[in-house]
Amino acid sequence: MGFKSGASSIIKKIGIIGDAVIFRHSLFSLPFAVTAVLLETSGHPPLKKVILILLAVVSGRNAANALNRIIDADIDSRNPRTSSRPVPRGLVSKKSLALASLILIIILIISAALLNPLCVILLPLAGILIGGYSFTKRFTWLCHYWLGIACSCSVMGSFIALSGRFTLRYFVLTAAHALWVAGFDILYALPDITFDRSERLHSIPARFGEKTARLLAILSHTGTIVMLFISGFFWRVSFFYLTGITIAAIMLAAEHIIALGKTEHHIRIASYSINEILPLIVLAGTALDVYTGV
Repeated sequence: MGFKSGASSIIKKIGIIGDAVIFRHSLFSLPFAVTAVLLETSGHPPLKKVILILLAVVSGRNAANALNRIIDADIDSRNPRTSSRPVPRGLVSKKSLALASLILIIILIISAALLNPLCVILLPLAGILIGGYSFTKRFTWLCHYWLGIACSCSVMGSFIALSGRFTLRYFVLTAAHALWVAGFDILYALPDITFDRSERLHSIPARFGEKTARLLAILSHTGTIVMLFISGFFWRVSFFYLTGITIAAIMLAAEHIIALGKTEHHIRIASYSINEILPLIVLAGTALDVYTGV
């Protein structure tokens, strides 16, 4: 009973930590990373590198979110919209999240070291982008784009892991990912306009107002679709990839329409639910294109 009770307690704690960092939101970056891998290798990536890339993407993303929950704990506790998160409620401690983040960072470092030297060299830059995001809302309304660039490290990192170098086409798909994340993060910040202004926190909605924020989100997502289409020319994709991008464009349009509802429920569907599915659509279109040659 003692062993079972201890194991159950550990599993429960891991589940709470997973909930705190919203582990399922790995879907925001992971499918785009796999898309990059399929495009760059024409659907025949080395298995070892695929495993290491997946480990790096998942560990990096969740380490960053664990750090964010620690750094923003006080802010989250004062914001009615985020006060129900596990840390403000006392369901998980900052110490536990710090330990989880440390373990994930170690996994990221080991994965990078086993990939190639350039991945290791770029780790400090990735660390600044990922770890620095939580502080950006304290001094710049460009925080949404910082987040987008930080998340897009998963795409650029996947390319570099495969080739060990930079090339122009990598930046196009990476930019698509960065603009996509920035766009829906702007929408996500809409309900916090009053709170952010009262706390002197920076965001595009708080700085420029709702109307301009919505426009910038639309422009960001327009840029996403444009970059995705341009990416197709670099890798000479065709029907299925373009179909996936078209569906993604329709989903983004629906996202902005739903976000007009303004309630937290509408914003959550627009910012989270739709965007958990969208990268899977892009990945599916890419996979079908790569493996069928249609």
